[in-house]
Amino acid sequence: MNTLARLLPRALLLVPLVPALHSQPSRTANDRVYTAAQAARGRTLYREKCAACHGDMLEGKVAPPLTGSGFLAVWGAQPLSDLAGKIRSTMPADDPGKLKPSDIADLVAFILQTGKFPGGPNELAADEAALKSILLAAAKPRAAASQAPAFPPLGNLNQVMRGILFPSSNIIFNVQTNDPGAPSKSSEIATGTRATKPFSWTDWGSGIYTGWQMVDYAAVAITESAPLLLTPGRRCENGRPVPVDRPDWIKFAEEMAEAGRIAYRASQMRSQEAVSDATNEIADACLHCHQVYRDKRGSRPADPAALAARCTP
Repeated sequence: MNTLARLLPRALLLVPLVPALHSQPSRTANDRVYTAAQAARGRTLYREKCAACHGDMLEGKVAPPLTGSGFLAVWGAQPLSDLAGKIRSTMPADDPGKLKPSDIADLVAFILQTGKFPGGPNELAADEAALKSILLAAAKPRAAASQAPAFPPLGNLNQVMRGILFPSSNIIFNVQTNDPGAPSKSSEIATGTRATKPFSWTDWGSGIYTGWQMVDYAAVAITESAPLLLTPGRRCENGRPVPVDRPDWIKFAEEMAEAGRIAYRASQMRSQEAVSDATNEIADACLHCHQVYRDKRGSRPADPAALAARCTP
């Protein structure tokens, strides 16, 4: 695990493509990657462990659907290892982390069968490397939006940073020294069948959500808010226009979004070490942009000259 001494100074940086965690898949689920017998085992296990939340037909109930367009929109462009990792670390919701790798592979096979992906002569392997090599489905080009509503910016760049990206990043950096899943003898909050230590979101929400949920939400917030850095018409704190059309600025926004996705995948593993490692990606995304647009050489960040020069390369 990375040491706090090395990472925390970088955690204080804030504005923001890092390498993906998995290699490029060579096959898709259309390539007959499971057997009918394996899917049948998965169906039995699904009815026992999953149907109460995801529905008898995988249509979604109190939890999201595991088939159809909504499911493919989330998982279609990801390797099967990501779906298996989600099941392994977080399912079933009332008793996560107890399913065997072979059970998870059977469940994935049943999900594929329900989604009309064809079966074949060989079972879906349970090991990580094999699952990483299979993409669920080829990504489809997104249709252009028609008459999409306009959302003019309300806050300046500094306000967006401090209101969304800074607190969300710090929640993730906090994992370096605080295990989100660690039990606590005091100030416990009930979460189903177990209790976990409150994980502060500047203290708000600490009695509502579990620690790992907070990390999930922070990573999602980083990815989903990164496009706000590209909103036309937004101004820097000093009044200069944010350079939303510059290729390097666009690249920095993409780096921040990808860093959030990496942090989310790490959080879904429910591994303190994995999330601590992922903080490198967030720190680098912040640093790359700061070096060009925020931290001007030869002046302290609080100097009026440095503030006046922000948002310019």
